[in-house]
Amino acid sequence: MDPIAFEIGPLAVRWYGLLIAAAFIIGLTMTGRSVKKAGLNEDHYYNIVMAMILFAILGARLYYVLFNWSYYAAHMAEIPAIWHGGLAIHGGILAGTAVLFLGARHYRFRFWQLADIIAPWMILGQAIGRWGNFFNHEAYGYAVDKAKVPWAININGQWHHPTFLYESIWNVVGFGILMAISRSQRHREGEVALIYLMYYSAGRFVIEGFRTDSLMLGPLRMAQVISLVILVGAGTLLVIRRRREKPLAASTHERKEKHEHER
Repeated sequence: MDPIAFEIGPLAVRWYGLLIAAAFIIGLTMTGRSVKKAGLNEDHYYNIVMAMILFAILGARLYYVLFNWSYYAAHMAEIPAIWHGGLAIHGGILAGTAVLFLGARHYRFRFWQLADIIAPWMILGQAIGRWGNFFNHEAYGYAVDKAKVPWAININGQWHHPTFLYESIWNVVGFGILMAISRSQRHREGEVALIYLMYYSAGRFVIEGFRTDSLMLGPLRMAQVISLVILVGAGTLLVIRRRREKPLAASTHERKEKHEHER
């Protein structure tokens, strides 16, 4: 597949960029509706989320560049060329979460409430964005026998595991799970976001083992290391919050009073 969707004069518009833009637009639209429904200040939310998007992209690119420094040290002009691919989701998650935390404190939002709103659409956006890897011919797995893996993709004359497809499907299923949880009133605030982190990390840990282009630190696949750390950390927080927090259905009146006070 051609990575370029269309051209406008000298400008080549790539599928990778279009898919990421589509993911952001869907996420902004749907989370904005949830924020409005929750009675939160939409302008303040959009200020936070626009900063999140900017720093998530920067964080994702910085993470990727740092772990490919041997290449970028010799090709400095390629560092800002994100349209060629090279955004590491873990760098984006770390940077975006930091901005969300600071923004929530600044505008006196509840961090976990916003994180729960964003999480389902985050994982759907990741599912969409993975198809950008397909058009860029990247994020694929090791070579396989087409007869044994009928869904393999052809890269430069060899058949490979379509790991981008595995992750996209995993994330779509995760979106359905997170939406079901978020519509329930039996979960505690923050659980949707924490389950997202655990679910995505578990899938990424397994799928990363099939890839041939993993970012490495010595003999370690960094995505697997970070996924394991996030999985354990989010799981620990989930247990702690379940012991301390009441289910949403049991604390609706209390939270409404608190929200009115914050406003």
